[in-house]
Amino acid sequence: MFKTIDKLASSEYVRPNAITRAVSRPIDRFVRRLMDITVSALGIILTAPVFAVIAILVKNDTPGPVYYRGRRMGLRGREFNILKFRTMFEEPASDEGPRVTAQDDPRVTPLGRWLRNTKLNELPQFWNVLKGDMSLVGPRPEDPEIVQKWPEDVREEVLSVRPGITSPASVLYRNEETLLQNGQVMHTYLEKILPSKLRLDQLYVRNRSVWLDLDILFWTFLVLLPKLDTYAPPEELLFLGPVSRVMRRYVSWFAIDLLVTFIAFGITGGLWRSFAVLDVGWTRAVLAALGFSLIFSLTGAILGANRITWSKASSSDVWDLVLPAVIASGLSLLLNWWIGTQPDILYPGTTGFLPPAMVMIASALALFGFVVVRFRARLLSGLAYRWLRGRGGAWMAREKVLIIGGGAAGQFMAWFLNNGDQINAFHVVGIVDDDLYKQGTRMQGVPVLGRREDIPRLVEKQDIGILVFAIHNIKSADRQALLEICANTSAQVVMMPDLLAMMNAVSQGSPSNGNGEVDDQMEGSLSQSTEFTGLKIQPDQLRESLEEIDAFLAEGDLAAARDRLCALEKQLQIPVRQNQSPVEAMTSASEGK
Repeated sequence: MFKTIDKLASSEYVRPNAITRAVSRPIDRFVRRLMDITVSALGIILTAPVFAVIAILVKNDTPGPVYYRGRRMGLRGREFNILKFRTMFEEPASDEGPRVTAQDDPRVTPLGRWLRNTKLNELPQFWNVLKGDMSLVGPRPEDPEIVQKWPEDVREEVLSVRPGITSPASVLYRNEETLLQNGQVMHTYLEKILPSKLRLDQLYVRNRSVWLDLDILFWTFLVLLPKLDTYAPPEELLFLGPVSRVMRRYVSWFAIDLLVTFIAFGITGGLWRSFAVLDVGWTRAVLAALGFSLIFSLTGAILGANRITWSKASSSDVWDLVLPAVIASGLSLLLNWWIGTQPDILYPGTTGFLPPAMVMIASALALFGFVVVRFRARLLSGLAYRWLRGRGGAWMAREKVLIIGGGAAGQFMAWFLNNGDQINAFHVVGIVDDDLYKQGTRMQGVPVLGRREDIPRLVEKQDIGILVFAIHNIKSADRQALLEICANTSAQVVMMPDLLAMMNAVSQGSPSNGNGEVDDQMEGSLSQSTEFTGLKIQPDQLRESLEEIDAFLAEGDLAAARDRLCALEKQLQIPVRQNQSPVEAMTSASEGK
C-alpha cells in the first residue's frame, strides 16, 4: 500500500542525510519555538471574541461539549489530545465510524460542516501550540491507529518534528473531505490520499526551515480567501515560496555581497592611503560600499543573476556577474561625481567624495570577490583535485581509468569522474585520441597521453583497470579494430552511451539522418546506448504514458498520476544490462578485477 511513498519520497527534493536537517540547529529550534509561542499567544488573545461566539453557537446547536479532544501522535511518537471545536453529534455512532471524515458525513452537524469548511474548528489548536504539543507549521497530527500502518522509516521521519496546525499537505488537501465518499472512506484515504500526504510531509521535514514555515503560513492564509479557495499552488512554489525565494536569492546574497564590497573598499582604501592622502571618513566609506552593493544587487536581480544556482554554475555564468558589476561601477562613478559637486552635508565646508580611480579599483576587487564567493566550491574542489594528483600515493586506493576518445563524450566522462563522489572511487589517468592536434594537451584537466596504438603500453605502464570507450562518430571497421585493441589488454572495457544520439532520437521520435530516413550508424549507436542505459521505451509508449498521467491530473487523481509516473521512471531508468548505470558498471568492473 505504501510503495508509492518510498519511491516518490526518495526521488523528489531529497537531499542525502537531510532528515530533520534544520531540527539539529539550536538557533532554528529557538526561533521556531519563539515564533510558535508569540503567534499562538497573540492568536488566543486576538481571537478570544471569536472563541466566545463559536462556543455559544456550538453549545446551542446540539447537546454535547464545546470542544473535541482527540488522540493524536506527536513528536517522537508521544500521544497528546488535539483540541478542536466539536463538529459532530455527541453520540456513539460518531466514535464508531471511520477515523476520517467524508463529504456529507451524517455524523457532522450543520454548524460543524460550516466550521470545517472555514477551518474555524482548528482555532483551539493555538493552545496545543502554546503548550508545545504542536507547532504552527508541521505535518498534520494523525490518529495513532493510522500511524501504526505507516512504514517504519516514514513514521520515524515524519514524527521527528512537532506536528503542525498547517503543512504543505494541508494546503494541497484542504478540501480532502470532497475526495472521500461514504462507504469507501478508509480505503480511499489509505490507498490514494495518505501516500501523497506522507510524501509531502517527508519533503517538508527534509527541507524544513523558518523561511519555509513562513511560506506555508502565507499559502495557508491565501487559499482560505474566498476567491482563491480552489487554487492549488504547484509544489515548487509551495516549497520555495515568496519568502524563501526572496531570502535565498536576494537577501542572503545582498548580505554576502555587502560584506565583500566592504572588504574590497577597505583593502583599496588602506592601499590608497599608503601612497596618497585619503581622508574621507568612515561614514563616506560605508555609504560608498553600501551604495555599490545595492546597485550591484539590484542590477543583478534585474538581469537574472540571482536565478543561477551558483554551486552548479558553469564558467560562462561568470559573465552574469561581470555585466552587473560594470553597470554598478559606472553608476557609482556618476553618483560619486555628482556628490563631489555638492556641498558635503556631513562635513560642512568641504566637497568631494572618493577619488574616481579608487572607486574603479575597489569595483574590480569587489567583482573578484563576487566571483570567488560564488565559485568557491569549484575552486576548492579544483585545488583538492590538484593536491590529490600531486600526492602520488593518494591515488593508490582509486581505480585508474583511461578514456578512449577526446570528443564531447570523452570530455564529459572526464568531467563527470573528476567531480562529486566519483573522485573518491576513480582516478582518470588520461585520454587517448588519434587527433594529432590534441596530443600533449589537457582537456577537463586530464592530459591526452597518446593514440590508439599507445593503449596497451599505457595500460601496462599506468596499471589501468578500466578503459572507458567514448567514441561514437567512427566507422564500424575502425570501431571494431579499436575494441579489439582494448580487449587484448588486462583492463575492463566500459562502453559509454551516445547521449547525443539518444537525445536526437527522442526529440525526433526515431533516429534520422535529417532526410526523413533512418541513419543506420545512429540507430546502431542508439541501440548500443539504450542497451547500456536501459532506455526500454518507444516514443509511442512514452507519449501514451504521458497522456495517461495528464488524464489523471485533469481528474485530480494525484495518487494515480504519481503511480504511473513512478512506473514510467522505473521503465526509463532501470538498465537492461545487469541493472547497472555507467558508473555502477565501472564499479563492478573494478571490484571484479
